[in-house]
Amino acid sequence: MQPLIQTKNLKKYFQTPYGNLHAVDKINLTINKGQTLGVVGESGCGKSTLGRTVLRLLEATDGQILYDGKNILDYDKRKMRDMRKKMQIIFQDPYASLNPRMTVSEIISEPIKVNKVLKSKKQIEKKTFSLMETVGLSERLINAYPHELDGGRRQRVGIARALALEPQFIVCDEPVSALDVSIQAQVLNLLMDLQDEMQLTYMFITHDLSVVKHISNEIAVMYLGQCVEKAPSNELFKNPLHPYTKALLSAIPVADLSFRSKKREVIKGEVSSPINPSPGCRFAPRCPLAKEECTGTDLILKEVSKDHFVSCKFIG
Repeated sequence: MQPLIQTKNLKKYFQTPYGNLHAVDKINLTINKGQTLGVVGESGCGKSTLGRTVLRLLEATDGQILYDGKNILDYDKRKMRDMRKKMQIIFQDPYASLNPRMTVSEIISEPIKVNKVLKSKKQIEKKTFSLMETVGLSERLINAYPHELDGGRRQRVGIARALALEPQFIVCDEPVSALDVSIQAQVLNLLMDLQDEMQLTYMFITHDLSVVKHISNEIAVMYLGQCVEKAPSNELFKNPLHPYTKALLSAIPVADLSFRSKKREVIKGEVSSPINPSPGCRFAPRCPLAKEECTGTDLILKEVSKDHFVSCKFIG
């Protein structure tokens, strides 16, 4: 398969009064065309920052972001403006991400007007109706405002807006976390159907491992700005190797009483500071396997089996 998105030693640091906060640190990922990469980890691990940095909504501190083999960090504003037609984002909060003063039709058609993709009013209107139909929104909602819609419909408006310029790559930044479970399933199925129809490529960011298993071809697990494990979805759930991944998977609730006796991998200890972190494994202070050799030298992802990468001294 041909890669659409690649990151090479991608870094995003934020300056603070106490030093540099390493939100994204030396991330190397590949997303093939028409595939979905799930990015998981606890809150504050850098998932959303990674997605926004890949889109250049946040400027990278260092590294490379390759789109179809070309480093988009070298692009000027004019070239990047053209690139944005190919790269879009679905935001986490379907209410905060929509302009409350604009109707559904105005929100969906805005990218088309701004980028001058279509010029006549009739063409724009036809495209807007087509997008609404694609995401399952009734035409009667054309003049509705965001506050008049429920969460599921609001998120569908966000999806339609992301599709307006016919992109190839979409960052889905926790697009279902603010929705009820039944609505989550509808939105997830919609995203998967759209991927099949339009050959879309997704980076799907979430903290819900049940969701990421359903939609992803490959999963990357992040901890304090670094990727600690990366593997195909089925392989990761069947054979998790990193202690942090095992703890995350054991925390998934199971609606079966026979699982009551199942042993939980409980993470103990304090989270390290992401500000000027010391070299070595950042999970070491909380890891049951940690020894003195885990500190002092930064670890790299190593392939321990086919397409299964882990960052740990005691695995592989």
